[in-house]
Amino acid sequence: MPVTAKLSRAFYEKLGDDVADELVNWFNMVDAAYRNDLRELNDLNFARFDAKLEQRLAELRTELRAEMQAGFARLDLRIDQVTSHADRRTDELASTMKTQLARLETRLTRWLFGFWIAQAATTAGLVLAVVKLTH
Repeated sequence: MPVTAKLSRAFYEKLGDDVADELVNWFNMVDAAYRNDLRELNDLNFARFDAKLEQRLAELRTELRAEMQAGFARLDLRIDQVTSHADRRTDELASTMKTQLARLETRLTRWLFGFWIAQAATTAGLVLAVVKLTH
């Protein structure tokens, strides 16, 4: 809000109305010129600040992208390591299970043969006993 310069009545009486008005007008013109200069200077400073801010934001975006890409690369590597370890562990467990199932199958087969032999011996003994009793 511009402030208009005024002079006291004593100035008007000593200098006269024309000179005092001219002095007041001159002060107001100088004030307006300084205000315009200050506004232009502020606009220039703001434009420079805005350009620096944009540049720094662009640099920050670039740095963040690079950091994110590096982080994603590390994450991908870690996921590959974990997946590889899980695959190896799964293969080991599958191999262990196959071995244990083969052992179980062998034990069950032995038990079955033992049962069949005992059953056959019992049946043969009964058949012989029946044959001897009938003769």
